[in-house]
Amino acid sequence: MVRTGLARPRPWQAVDSMDDTTHRRFNPLTGRWVLVSPGRVRRPWHGGREAAATPPVVAHDPDCHLCPGNKRAGGARNPDYRGTYVFTNDFPALRPAASDPAQLGAAQLGADQPGADQPGAELGGAELGGLLRSAPAHGTCRVVCFGPDHGRGLVDMSSFEVRAVVDTWAAQEAELSERWRWVQIFENRGTAMGASNPHPHGQIWTCDALPDEAAAEDTHQREHFAQSGSSLLLDYIRTETRAAERIVLDDSDWLVVVPFWAVWPFETLLLPRRPVQRLAELDHAQRDSLADVLGRLLAGYDALFDHPFPFSMGWHGAPGPHPAGAASRATRSRRRPEGVWQLHAHFYPPLLRSPTIRKHLVGYEMLAEPARDLTPEDAAGRLRAVMAETWDGEATLPGGLEPTSAAPLQIRPA
Repeated sequence: MVRTGLARPRPWQAVDSMDDTTHRRFNPLTGRWVLVSPGRVRRPWHGGREAAATPPVVAHDPDCHLCPGNKRAGGARNPDYRGTYVFTNDFPALRPAASDPAQLGAAQLGADQPGADQPGAELGGAELGGLLRSAPAHGTCRVVCFGPDHGRGLVDMSSFEVRAVVDTWAAQEAELSERWRWVQIFENRGTAMGASNPHPHGQIWTCDALPDEAAAEDTHQREHFAQSGSSLLLDYIRTETRAAERIVLDDSDWLVVVPFWAVWPFETLLLPRRPVQRLAELDHAQRDSLADVLGRLLAGYDALFDHPFPFSMGWHGAPGPHPAGAASRATRSRRRPEGVWQLHAHFYPPLLRSPTIRKHLVGYEMLAEPARDLTPEDAAGRLRAVMAETWDGEATLPGGLEPTSAAPLQIRPA
């Protein structure tokens, strides 16, 4: 890591210029609010601490179910793969209808129950009508091994290797979205985020229904487009580019910001600058630059506390099903019009003060609404500082754009 002498702010100290006014911020993508209480970041911490995870140092672990040539927990043996490797999860949360024995049993049970053909009686529901409802859920689940090396995650890979992962994501999305309503590509990094195996990998879950988070984003993007004729997230990119204060990374193809409405301390939102609805629509240049931006972002996260940063990340794109070949036609189009959906990735890292102190969504946040202590502007500044150190002071803001102080927040009753 190259050091340039920049002073690194201590993440648990509020910057002197930060507005200490408690306020709420609105997330236009989901229609939800988050409480921002900057002064609380100074409170002493005597609570629990996470065990700091140590990344694996071996290239091959004979006991790992994901390493090349090893036997998986379900009994199948992995091939001796040399690049990315995708297989159907041996313990899937979702299954296609024809291969789901539990669903077949529920279908028979539902058919045998009195009143099963009445409105409100869903497949397999033990209670019929009224407030109690259930519905079948079908899909498929896959595992994506990023590479054969047990000790090298995306942050350790070359841009060429990360590009191969991007291509795999796009190909899987193109295939699966021909059938399924929702394709969720994601990675849980680290035991703090529930990763069950340290081998670098992600997952893909598909579903025939639109999940709650996707449905909320779909609703609000459609409403914005109907009212303005422009994409909600492309309008947001224009807003953030003018303000500059929440930008973490930027190039001609991609923008990374700590969202104005972020819940997690160092949450980021990764967006393509031009109209793109799905990963499969990214052209070659956008995929190359995405591989570079991902490497920079993940290296910055790890540099923040000089330790591997846990997170859950995932891609959101336009819901399907999409006809075969639709992505190829969109990729060939030089000037794509703005649409309802804009591709984006969410990064949700839990760490707040150190590798062992994390944010917990508990109490008020479970019962009322999420809250944060560190302002998004402060978090973005800290990420920019460590990335400048990591990348030898290279600018992360658009060329010629100087950071400007935003106007004071106008705090009004909701």
